[in-house]
Amino acid sequence: MNGLALTLLIVFGILLIGTILLQPGTKGGLGASFGGGGANSAFGAQGATPFLSKTTYWLAGGFLATTLFIEVLIIRESRSVLDKTPDKPVATAPATPAPAPVQVPAAPAKK
Repeated sequence: MNGLALTLLIVFGILLIGTILLQPGTKGGLGASFGGGGANSAFGAQGATPFLSKTTYWLAGGFLATTLFIEVLIIRESRSVLDKTPDKPVATAPATPAPAPVQVPAAPAKK
């Protein structure tokens, strides 16, 4: 199940990136370089903007839902991100020995 969810997450991510890059910006963007002029005849006077924006919303929703589903799977397995860390401590500065206690000479006894 984890493999399927992870594959769906990657597919949603790639498609989401593609639809965002195809949307026309102020200077045309990548959508203009892939035949932006023909989009007016296929999608009407506004072009592909409404279609691409709706597709982006749906893909973003699918990406979010898949991410939350993966998180639920991780919680059900009682795993943590910290489970993948090594058991041995991380290399730190070498420990210095504690200083020996200082012996204070006793005061001479009064007679």
